[in-house]
Amino acid sequence: MLQKPRGTRDFLPDEMERRRLIEGRMREAVRRWGYREVCTPDFEHLELFTMKSGEGIIQEMYTFEDKGGRQMTLRPEVTAAVLRMYVNEGKVLPKPIRWCYFADCFRYERPQKGRYRQFWQFGVELIGADTASADAEVIMLADEALQSSGVTFDLHVGHLAPMKHLLSDLSPEDQRVIMACLDKRDQNALSAALEGRGLTHLTEPLAALSECQTVAEVFEIAGDVPERARIEETFALLDSQGIEYRPDFGIARGLDYYTGMVFEGFARNLGAENQILGGGTYRLAHLFGGDDVASCGFAIGFDRVMVSIGDFPLEPGTVVGVVCTPEARERALEVARAFRNAGVRTEVDLMERGMGAQIAHAAKTADFAVVLGKREVDAGTVTLKNLHTGEQQEKSLEEAIAEVARHGDR
Repeated sequence: MLQKPRGTRDFLPDEMERRRLIEGRMREAVRRWGYREVCTPDFEHLELFTMKSGEGIIQEMYTFEDKGGRQMTLRPEVTAAVLRMYVNEGKVLPKPIRWCYFADCFRYERPQKGRYRQFWQFGVELIGADTASADAEVIMLADEALQSSGVTFDLHVGHLAPMKHLLSDLSPEDQRVIMACLDKRDQNALSAALEGRGLTHLTEPLAALSECQTVAEVFEIAGDVPERARIEETFALLDSQGIEYRPDFGIARGLDYYTGMVFEGFARNLGAENQILGGGTYRLAHLFGGDDVASCGFAIGFDRVMVSIGDFPLEPGTVVGVVCTPEARERALEVARAFRNAGVRTEVDLMERGMGAQIAHAAKTADFAVVLGKREVDAGTVTLKNLHTGEQQEKSLEEAIAEVARHGDR
């Protein structure tokens, strides 16, 4: 028996309904902020991602050569593809551009709970606004999107400028190594990197940045950071709107294109692998031949959100099962269509069972049975049976539809 590929999943109807419900809540949350959905190809030129993240990412991707000899890859994330699309299609659009996406991505890595080889991201990109207000909007939107899902989480907000200011005297290579260690939260690797470079004097201030409780404390540690006014304005806007967050200036993005504000979200019930959101300000379009436009965005790990939320009861709505004798088959199809046109989920027997077997099956899957025999066909009526109470009554089709609709509204 063939099995699904490692690191992938099959979703049965109940789970898909839960996923679509949460996805819909997130879509609606960002729609109210003016963000419109875009879609990019499942596969892109390999160079799109190596330009952004370096050659080292190749080992984590599903790469292939197409029949034209071009190096291609299934997308490992969506931000690069959206910015490529901006350069190709969106440069002349009025700014700021507010785009969102929901897409599956692919990475070749060791599967574990909440981390799969095929996974889904929900994200937002705000392109063309280089202000504290833009930074604050994206953070507030991320908070609202997660709130809408029902997941319980902690939001951490920081800025790269204080950390980069502490490291400003180092070589670009040393900065990259240390930022990468901080990004991975690997304290042992960080200690080794600092010690190996004779930089142990940075251990205490770097650790202190992560522990700051206020923005003012950050500047006491980092000194005269050029972006201080922008940072203070961003945090003041968040405070004015009552956003719950923790200042965390230990957040690092190991990639060079991140430029300023950064933030992350952590589910409270997922243990070590608990990050469900990451975002920040960045400049990426120029790598793909576009202008050096400021951008800000975030991506939500949708699968981890669903793992954190767990199973919850569904409200499937009212279901009708149409039960009929052989001579009423055509009328049954007409009746079923009428119920469906009224928005009611309706099923018709396809197994050519007897009437008793049809009703028994409907009792397992439906709330009402609509019974049709010769009498009902001749009279132009239906017999509506409530499968929960056992009550049944002959009605006109319109009356039966109205009764089912009233049941669904309760």
